[in-house]
Amino acid sequence: MSIGAITARFQLNYGDFQFDVDLVLPGSGVTVLLGSSGCGKTTLLRCMAGLEHPPHGKFSINGNVWQDSEKNLFLPTYQRNLGYVFQEANLFPHLTVLDNLRFGLKRISKQPFINDKLTAITTLLGINLLLDRMPDHLSGGEKQRVAIARALILNPTILLMDEPLASLDSRRKQEVMPYLLTLQQEFNIPIVYVTHSQQEAAQLADYLVLLENGHVQASGNINETLGRIDLPLAKEKEAAVVWQAVITSHEPEFRLTNVDFKGGSLSLPMVDAPPGTKQRVQIHARDVSITLQAPSQTSILNVLSATITGITDDLDGQTVVQLQVGQLTLLSHVTRKSAQLLALKIGLLVFAQIKGTSLLH
Repeated sequence: MSIGAITARFQLNYGDFQFDVDLVLPGSGVTVLLGSSGCGKTTLLRCMAGLEHPPHGKFSINGNVWQDSEKNLFLPTYQRNLGYVFQEANLFPHLTVLDNLRFGLKRISKQPFINDKLTAITTLLGINLLLDRMPDHLSGGEKQRVAIARALILNPTILLMDEPLASLDSRRKQEVMPYLLTLQQEFNIPIVYVTHSQQEAAQLADYLVLLENGHVQASGNINETLGRIDLPLAKEKEAAVVWQAVITSHEPEFRLTNVDFKGGSLSLPMVDAPPGTKQRVQIHARDVSITLQAPSQTSILNVLSATITGITDDLDGQTVVQLQVGQLTLLSHVTRKSAQLLALKIGLLVFAQIKGTSLLH
């Protein structure tokens, strides 16, 4: 067991479904569990919460051991200092927002400054003006923000979130997402977040775990994992990498913002933020083309020197090219014919033309 990390090892036998995971996760930041329905994401979360009791398992958070089957140790859920946010808000319909938040406070009533914490949480989540409302007078996004606040008010050691946006339409998802992005930064607790949406993972994850059929398919830093061409994600239409960048300057006359990343710079659509602000940039493989020579006249602003580090084909005539740009990985989808005409191979120095980027606020 290592201090500053989350150890999660569980084995469960459901007959046709064998669940067997062995993970060491970062003890901070947002870990996203990604995979299709039925792959074991929620099962893993329930094991962490103590809602499942696997006969073989170990779970510890930053030195606190909550389960160790070898030592016959298993803390029930009510003894685990955690917050759990479900797909549905599950608010008490007969209580106001404030009373819903206060419901669990008896567990931590002896802690000082609880009123200050309540104010800080409700302000952060934008629900401080909703405290007197009943749940049936809240939108779906508002209900989920109250549910998140209710989990945070318990001052948890870890926050577990099981597809909290799944029941919301796209507009409500965008309403809640900015609040999710600030949670870990403001409260400095590890978050384990379940989703089947690669877009949500790109927006939130610091660390990514891919699950399939009850097993870990891959895990690692978000950019490294999304950039692996040996994984199915790299061949999907929505294949993309996520880069961490820092705003360096603005060009208001062109509505552009310039950012630096580890090994280069990019020009992006205008961002309303000062220089020095960290920015996530998503680059889809379909928006990256490859040329052997630096183009002298092109409308594409972002042309980066790169080295090919991997190549693989799929069954639809597409070639996935893995590129190294500075210290980061980039993916490109080209036709198999283009790959052959350019004689693309590992180690070849090329230029990546990035036709579009997405800003992940």
